[in-house]
Formats: sequence, C-alpha cells, structure tokens
Amino acid sequence: MRLMEFVFLMNLSIFRLWSCFTMNNCSYDAVNTFANSLQLVVYIPTFALGLILNSLALFVFCIQLRKWTESTIYMTNLSLMDLLLLLSLPFKMHASQNEWSVNKKMFCTFLESLYFVSTYGSIYTIMCISIDRYIAIKHPFKAKVLRSPKKALIVCAVIWVVVWTGTSPVYSFHKDKDANLLRCFHGFSEESWNPAVIINLEIFGFLIPMLVMVFCSIQIIRTLKQSQRNPDMQNNKTCIRIIYANLFVFLVSFTPSHLGIYLQFLVRQNYFKECNTTEKISLFVQITMCLANITCCLDAICYYFITKELRSSSKDNIRRFRSHRVNTIMTEV
Repeated sequence: MRLMEFVFLMNLSIFRLWSCFTMNNCSYDAVNTFANSLQLVVYIPTFALGLILNSLALFVFCIQLRKWTESTIYMTNLSLMDLLLLLSLPFKMHASQNEWSVNKKMFCTFLESLYFVSTYGSIYTIMCISIDRYIAIKHPFKAKVLRSPKKALIVCAVIWVVVWTGTSPVYSFHKDKDANLLRCFHGFSEESWNPAVIINLEIFGFLIPMLVMVFCSIQIIRTLKQSQRNPDMQNNKTCIRIIYANLFVFLVSFTPSHLGIYLQFLVRQNYFKECNTTEKISLFVQITMCLANITCCLDAICYYFITKELRSSSKDNIRRFRSHRVNTIMTEV
C-alpha cells in the first residue's frame, strides 16, 4: 500500500509541475523546446548508464553464473529488451531536434516499432517474472511441472512474437503525412489515435500486466511473511526485496506514461479543447515518456537482487551438500 501511495504522490507531483507550465496561445513551441532539453538531460545519461548496466547484466547471466534457471532466462530477456530500447534513444534524440526527409519514413517507422517492441516486451517480461515467482512460492508442488528453463525460453519466444505482431499498427502512424519532411516519434496520424488501438494498448499493454503483477506480488509477499519460522528466512527477505523492486520499477516507469497516453487520446477525441489544457497534457506526455525510458536503468535493481539471490542459493546448496555428505559418512561409520 505504501508503494501505491508513493506512485500516486509521484503522479500528483508531476501534475503540479504540469499545471505550473502555462502559456498564452495554442503554440506548442515552448513545450517542444522544454521537452527537447529534458530529453537530452535524461536520455544521454540513461543511454550511457543503461548500456553499461545491461551489458554487465548479460555478462553476469550468460558467462559468470553459467547456470540457466527460469530467473536468469527471464532477466536475460529483460536485459535484451532494455538494450533494444537503448538503441532507439539516439535516433529519438536526433528526431526531436530535426525533421527527416520523407524517404526515411520506413526507417523511422522501424525505429518506432523497435521502441514499442522493447517497451511492451519489458512489460510482459516483468509480468512473467512475477507469475514465475508466484508459481514457485505459492504452488511449489505444481512448480515442478509448470516451471523449467525450457518452458521459460518458450515463454520468452512467445513474448517476442506477440509484441512484434502487436506493434504492426505502428506502420500506419505516418500514413496521412504527404509533406516532404516528417517528425519521427512525433506528429502521428489520426489513425494511430483510433479508439480500438488505444483501448487495446491500455488494456492489454498495461492494465492486465499491472493487475497480474500486483496480484502475484501480494500473494507472494503474504506467503513469505507467513513462513516466519522457516530456516531460510534470509532468502525469504531477499525474495521480498526482489518483488518490491519489480513492482516499484513497473509502477514508477509505466503508470504515468500510460496515463499520459490516455489524456492525449482524449485530446485527439476533442474532449479537451482549451489551448492551455492541451498544452499541459502535451507537456505531461513528454515528461512521463522520459520517465518510462529510465526503466533501462531501474531494471538494474532487479539484476542486483536476482544475482545476489542466485549466489546465496548456490552457497546454501553447497553447504547442504557438504552437510549431507558428512552425515552420510557418520551414518556409515
């Protein structure tokens, strides 16, 4: 509940900043100027730090640990999604400052598709991490049947197929633009704000994964807290920290941005017509989208806890093996 209150207060503070940004006419030049400066301030360190952290994460999971479990497979997939998002950021920064020639429309559309694939691929991967944890902790006997590294690989492959297929509407985002120049990642066509597209985006791209994740997280935390007398209590605390980290990253990164998308949809449907209101919503969207892209660095919290848990688990297994071996020898004697 405290985490939910924090996210609510954070959204409220963004709205207050948004409300303080007032202009006298319907020109979006001031909003764009501020957003361009904000993107440079946020995206440059995000790109540099995210590239380092995710590269290190892949090195740790693929080379150092040398143990493919369900957790490492999902976290490797999440790291790949983050790297995919990072690759689109330099082009996104360039497009925010410059207009592109119309013959680069297909390349622009490919970059936009890459951006949405990585964003919603991350959302579904984080959701699958929660489901995997829920099965392992809440239903340990069924976990032997439902969980395996092979099944985790299949789930990750399905995520890639689903998000690539689901982003097909992106190729119509600049369909009605006949000018010689285009703004990549900006100036989407009216077709892109079709109610069916936005409703599916909000429900299947955010609300359902969020509800699944919140449900799984609550159930896992309750189960772990009920096992206070468990000798592996330290591992339980580590697992709880992982759950909180996943939930924190998800809510902080994606809740404001999807709220912004919904508000912009209402603007396109003429529910908001006042210049002052539409300008503030435009600013809110720009700020929250920058916030959503920081997830590339926030996921490193999950990497840290997962690695710590795996190393702790490996040490415990070694201790148990040695203890079992000593007991066996003593029994034989």
